[in-house]
Amino acid sequence: MPSATGKLRVLVFGGTNFVGQAAAVEALARGHDVTTFNRGTKPAPKGAKAIVGDRLAPDGYKGLDGLTFDAVIDTWWGDPVAVRTAVAALSGRISHYTYISTISVYDRSHTQPPLSEESPLLDPKHCDFTYGADKRGGEIAAEGADVPVLIPRPGVIVDPREGINGRLHWWLGRMERGGPTLAPGPRDNGLQYVDVRDLAAFVVKGAEAGLSGVYNLLSQPNHTTIGELLDTANSIAGGRAQLVWKDPETILKAGISPWSELPCWHPPGLEHDWVCNVKVEKAFAIGFRARPVRETLADSWAWLQTQSEKPPASGGKWGLDPAKEAAVLRG
Repeated sequence: MPSATGKLRVLVFGGTNFVGQAAAVEALARGHDVTTFNRGTKPAPKGAKAIVGDRLAPDGYKGLDGLTFDAVIDTWWGDPVAVRTAVAALSGRISHYTYISTISVYDRSHTQPPLSEESPLLDPKHCDFTYGADKRGGEIAAEGADVPVLIPRPGVIVDPREGINGRLHWWLGRMERGGPTLAPGPRDNGLQYVDVRDLAAFVVKGAEAGLSGVYNLLSQPNHTTIGELLDTANSIAGGRAQLVWKDPETILKAGISPWSELPCWHPPGLEHDWVCNVKVEKAFAIGFRARPVRETLADSWAWLQTQSEKPPASGGKWGLDPAKEAAVLRG
């Protein structure tokens, strides 16, 4: 049980990268005792206790023997056996379990956007979409815990510390390089995502309140637009870029891939609506809030200034080759 001061003993599986790290940092900031559990390849956030273990190894949870926790935060994305074994290993020693899932667990073949918490779900035993099937399997495993279980389902997650190969960081780097810059239209194309810190805040507050159930966790549809995103990124990075807006047909005809080569962008249509038209009223009704796009971009830019490297012009996980961009701009 929590202490008289409300301080929780929080176990974060992972806790050193992306969502797990953000959750650990948020829990520490709210005054909780935080333990991270992972393979020990990266340092835990300052103030957290680190326990090394491999969830897929025999006796992988041995380092947790005898310990009790008020809340568990689990971001596992692979074989759901790791969630099943965690629930079994911690049985009787935890009071709340959060499994951070994804909107990818919804069965697109049996529904249409907008997705809601009641939309049909994938059957992990009859599905060739491995990521979605694994995450749905993880949900099912987590629901087997004999404690309140919270399952947030985020969509696109952005993180100011995602790395120099991050989506927002690529756009900021492109704006910093300046000059004529391909901007994928239409300008008013709406975007919906969640800042990893807002996700973490919801999860930690949910653990404090003993919240259970499923919640789609994203900003509202049209939280921002591709136009506002790029204009803001350009302003923050020095205003050196001259945005040249091209319609989706021109971009696709040039062989440019949405999303990967032009991060965060899908042309209007079904694929866009799957990720940017998700119902989130349930989470907002209990207090979830999404910070403005300018704050996320400004913090991403500030983080970049602490790095010795710049986002690569091409060849990274995200982004458009300059020669390919130039060819479209000449057309």
